[in-house]
Amino acid sequence: MSKPWPWNQLPSSAIDYYKKTYKMPAPDADGLGPEIKDNTDGSICVQYHPNKSGRHEVQMCYEGCAVEGSPFSCMVDNIDGSYVTAFGAGLVGGMSGQMVSFTVTAKQGSLSKLDVKVDGPTKTDITRKDHGDKCDISFLPMTPGIYNIIVKYNGKEMKGSPFVSKVSVHDNGMPSGEGRKRSQLSLGNSSEYSLKVLETNVVDLVASVKLPSGAIEPCLLKKDSEGHLCVGSFAPKSTGDYAIHISRDEKPIKGSPFHIKVGDKELAHASKVKVSGPTTKAKANEPNILELDCSDAGYGGLSVVIEGPHRSEIECKHYENRKYKISYSPHEPGIYILNLRFADDHLPGSPFLLQVEGEPSGRIRETVTKTMEQAEPVKKNQNCEFYLQIPGTNPFDMEASVTDPDGSTELCEIMDEEDFHYRMMFTPQMEGTHTLSIKHKGLHISGSPFVYSVGQLSSGGTHKVQVGGPGVEKGEVGFNVFNIYTREAGAGELSVAVEGPSDALIKLEERPHGFLGVSYKVKVAGMYDIHIKFNDAHIPGSPFRVHISPDSGVARNVTVHSLKDRGLQVDKASTFTVSYNGAKGTLNACVRTPSGSHEDCFVQEMDEGLYGLRFIPKENGVHYLDIKLNDHHIPDSPFAIMVGSMAADPAMVLAHGDGLERGSCGIKNKFVVRTAGAGSSFLAVFIEGPSKCALSCREVDEGYEFSYTPFAPGKYLITVKYGNINIAGSPYQSEVTARGGSGSGRKPSPLNETTSMVVETVEKRPGAKSLRRFRGDASKVNVRGPGLKKARCNQTQTFTIDVKDAGHAMLCVGMVAPNGLPEPELMVKKNNPTQYTVSYKVVEAGEHTLCIRFGDEEVPGSPFSITT
Repeated sequence: MSKPWPWNQLPSSAIDYYKKTYKMPAPDADGLGPEIKDNTDGSICVQYHPNKSGRHEVQMCYEGCAVEGSPFSCMVDNIDGSYVTAFGAGLVGGMSGQMVSFTVTAKQGSLSKLDVKVDGPTKTDITRKDHGDKCDISFLPMTPGIYNIIVKYNGKEMKGSPFVSKVSVHDNGMPSGEGRKRSQLSLGNSSEYSLKVLETNVVDLVASVKLPSGAIEPCLLKKDSEGHLCVGSFAPKSTGDYAIHISRDEKPIKGSPFHIKVGDKELAHASKVKVSGPTTKAKANEPNILELDCSDAGYGGLSVVIEGPHRSEIECKHYENRKYKISYSPHEPGIYILNLRFADDHLPGSPFLLQVEGEPSGRIRETVTKTMEQAEPVKKNQNCEFYLQIPGTNPFDMEASVTDPDGSTELCEIMDEEDFHYRMMFTPQMEGTHTLSIKHKGLHISGSPFVYSVGQLSSGGTHKVQVGGPGVEKGEVGFNVFNIYTREAGAGELSVAVEGPSDALIKLEERPHGFLGVSYKVKVAGMYDIHIKFNDAHIPGSPFRVHISPDSGVARNVTVHSLKDRGLQVDKASTFTVSYNGAKGTLNACVRTPSGSHEDCFVQEMDEGLYGLRFIPKENGVHYLDIKLNDHHIPDSPFAIMVGSMAADPAMVLAHGDGLERGSCGIKNKFVVRTAGAGSSFLAVFIEGPSKCALSCREVDEGYEFSYTPFAPGKYLITVKYGNINIAGSPYQSEVTARGGSGSGRKPSPLNETTSMVVETVEKRPGAKSLRRFRGDASKVNVRGPGLKKARCNQTQTFTIDVKDAGHAMLCVGMVAPNGLPEPELMVKKNNPTQYTVSYKVVEAGEHTLCIRFGDEEVPGSPFSITT
């Protein structure tokens, strides 16, 4: 049996590599030892001799990475003593209006016995080409639906026939869509295994799992809903004992290793997931509820993917006891493909051909494109310009500064031009990557900080495009504006599309040095999507969802009084008043925190048309206060408010390290985020790619070092935020290969997986050394002995302190006499590494106070009251 692989101009080195890495597992998982031949025409020929009928899987890798389409599926059957094989994407599905093809191979000279028919919604003509022992078959389906492919050899149907090919609709430039849309949802609840261990912090924990085969792999750790430490993305492939080794600072935590006994019940079985709900027919613009029961399916992640001519909204409505309720709502009627997977395997019947009915949404999409030229490089001592439109700002409150690669910061010259346009000018003194900060009232504007390369430009890419401005955050009926910065992305085709309840008039304002101004005018209020693509790929964050409100009208009359935007402190209430000034309506206010949460403000009517508002900040950093009347923002809303004595400045945060550009599967890839001089705030890292990553963090002198271990090769997008604002240069794109790791890595997930970690940083000074941070649990300190209850004057009393289970922290013991002064005789003696004896002698009668602290917390019972 032979199978050709026609890759054009395939190098001989690749052919040699395929000979080493090709593997063909049979239905019983026995390797077949295939032979690979060079056809000398840019293709290779794989020959194997099957010994059983059934579905065979071809796994093919190049340089440790699976080639596109791998693993390939082949159906083999034995008819009248001769093997017949069918393979190709056309046996599974395709798109209407596009050629669908597959291949059937049989014994040399016997193709005349082969008969192929295709039955579907419409009559379809088949094109057949015979080549020795191979028959290439293609057909052109013009109507979406299910096509049955019947393959007969010598009058008998082969195993697997009829093959069900699910053909979906192909969008040919319809108004509300461009190409095939893919919406996805990934749920990992059913792949979590709780270790029943409480850990206060998982940031600096490192874990690995020893498989029953003896191999060691990194694994993910997280906290479950009850605060217990658990293994994330646990999807065992074989039965046996799994040993989870967890360490902190290279030392095992208590209880490590944790052993998980896996039997057949715990293995992932996609066939045991029970599905109920609309899988063949659904309604557009209405919630369609799927119920999936994974309680008997073992451990594995669940994914829902809907492909079709338009986007779909997908969300998990409810989860309990490994049972999910999934709601999905396609935007428009049409033919969609519904993919349901458990542990990366399709559920029975998946992919489902979904007929979506109902009324069209009436959404209209307008698109404009522009070719962006490569920006000319700038040399040191050459004048540079930045040109932005920033509506709603005051020129006297604007500030711009540039930070060079050495960390020196200088102010930029700002020129105020008409219609809120600003021109920032600076002269760099050295080559390298500079950071440009643009602030209004001391806070970064949307999109800031920006990266500006002096000298050689960066390699570019879609992820280098930056977008900012009120038009991608909120808007009103009429004109809305935002800015696009493509200088660091290089040359390419930029497209901007606005999709929503009304058509949009889009205007592009070309500016020098890689800047572009965008304004769009809409006539109807509602939810709009702004799609921004560079070289036909969405930039990070796209599509942006923008709520367009009606003309604010009377909301313009509302004013805010006594709002303090500086010097606020955590856990201390901030109050202010809002005056209607004759306006009528309902007032709402909420605060967006640096960690991304939303907190409602307390609103109380003080007099007719006058309201008092109050909120209590719970964290340091920049908060945004949204105040709306009748769901319309009042003037200057949202208000930026700084909580804390020192602002956390994302422009002063830098990331560096090889792990931001390249990595390997199965090993730690590292990068450092430098926070020295940037204040304290929440540092968040998100890694998105073809697999989850084992992510850990440790504190270093200049900031925090992150280590991530990906499980599959591919491109990973690394986003770093400080105070919920992207740092300069973020996101980064890392190319992960299988070389240098263990084996060839896992099979990439069919949808992007996201791993995240949030660290509450401490303030660091440039050049200062980090003090060792101890973490202990005072509640686990055991204090006992007669000296805790009663004392006698001039007699020595004792008690013991045991910190065996409390971790590492500083132990403090102090005693105060009735006169308010410390007792003169108090001694702590170490008996062994975790036990101490405390002795004291009192000289004054009365009530004495004994305080025992472990770290920053009092131990149970402290302070103790001792009488004499």
